[in-house]
Amino acid sequence: MIRRSYLGLSLAALATGCNLAPHYVRPAAPVPQQFPQGAAYAPAVDQPAGLPWRTLITDAKLRTVIEQALANNRDLRAAVANIASARATYHVARSAQLPTIGADAGATIQRGITSSRNSLNSYSADVGISSFEIDLFGRLKNLTKADFEQYLATVAGTRSTRITLIGETATAYVTLASDKDLLRVSQQTLASGNRSLELTTALNRSGLASQVDVQEAVTIVAQAQSDIQSYTTIVAQDRNALDLLVGAPVADALLPASLAELQNGIAIVPAGLSSTILLQRPDVLQAEHQLIAANANIGAARAAFFPTITLTSAVGLASTALSSLFTGGALNWSAAPSASVPIFGGATKGNLEYAKAQRDYYVAEYEKAVQSAFRNVADALARRGTIDRQIAAQDRLVTASARSYQLSDAQYRAGTDTFLDALTAQRTLYAAQQTQVETGLADLSNRVTLYQAIASDDAR
Repeated sequence: MIRRSYLGLSLAALATGCNLAPHYVRPAAPVPQQFPQGAAYAPAVDQPAGLPWRTLITDAKLRTVIEQALANNRDLRAAVANIASARATYHVARSAQLPTIGADAGATIQRGITSSRNSLNSYSADVGISSFEIDLFGRLKNLTKADFEQYLATVAGTRSTRITLIGETATAYVTLASDKDLLRVSQQTLASGNRSLELTTALNRSGLASQVDVQEAVTIVAQAQSDIQSYTTIVAQDRNALDLLVGAPVADALLPASLAELQNGIAIVPAGLSSTILLQRPDVLQAEHQLIAANANIGAARAAFFPTITLTSAVGLASTALSSLFTGGALNWSAAPSASVPIFGGATKGNLEYAKAQRDYYVAEYEKAVQSAFRNVADALARRGTIDRQIAAQDRLVTASARSYQLSDAQYRAGTDTFLDALTAQRTLYAAQQTQVETGLADLSNRVTLYQAIASDDAR
């Protein structure tokens, strides 16, 4: 009964094309078919999703910086080296499916001490196949497929690294611009505060302002001075972060002056309607190639239950004289087939169970990659849907705060209002200007984030 079952499995394997790997079916995406809608989201527009990065970035200086990063970044260089390593591993696995043919030549010369008639000469030349496995059950084929899919996963991972690098470089660039703006706001507030302090001090000497007013004026000056030092440090650190991403010092001429010059330099990325675009994201493709590789490893593990057949053979010539090796020599050949089959399959069974568990692991990883991609896009769209209204409201707040401060300061100088009202208006304006810069940064950063969340190809 056991022999019949074993024979039946063997014949079934041969009849199905000698591939014991399970038929691969892409897991259903565990996310909604469309991106979310609601108060936080802009109305959906049915248009192609995503933008090439050179269409996204139209600012000439930022384009140059990103191109330098793509050329010099060390993480990207490491990713490219990983591609070469994965490709070499695949070539090694692929070569195992083909016979290794080698040539060999040898000579044996023996000569006696007392007589030349005691000499014995022999020469040989052979060409043969050394220990070639006949892949009847697809073990080598599936191992090769697994390595090929890992190579494709590495390629997809490198594409993901490139997209991430483009996004991180653009984000670091706009962050540097925003911190420069915050530094500039602090410097402007310090100049305004110093004028108020000089006036208040003069009025105090004349008995028209109290010492309390003087100290209140000192607070806004001291706050601005502290912020200037803080933002000076942050701008320097932003520059260091940008240099690290680019892989070399960025020229001063390529640095941004302010957020305002980038408003028209970074486009808004369309998201489309369907979430199926996420299946083309490099990180999702990387997870799927790893899943396919795990699926192929199951086929290799199943094949280990069947006989392994190897063949070693050689054909050549032999002669007692070198001059007649290829003319009068005798043809000789040899063939040494062998077969082995597992009797007790403890390790073999364990390897199959491990391969199946790995397949289940990569199914979960693939589904998680799709879910994470969906959340990335949904979060970016939620920010995109409200940011324009927030910018408009913040602009109105800054305009109103500036007008309020001008009126309060004028009334204080005219002696019709207290210094406290003028100081409160100045502080309100300072905070509103800082928030305005932060909102502008959120806008540009969101455009870059949305590009990263949807991008499927960075090469265009």
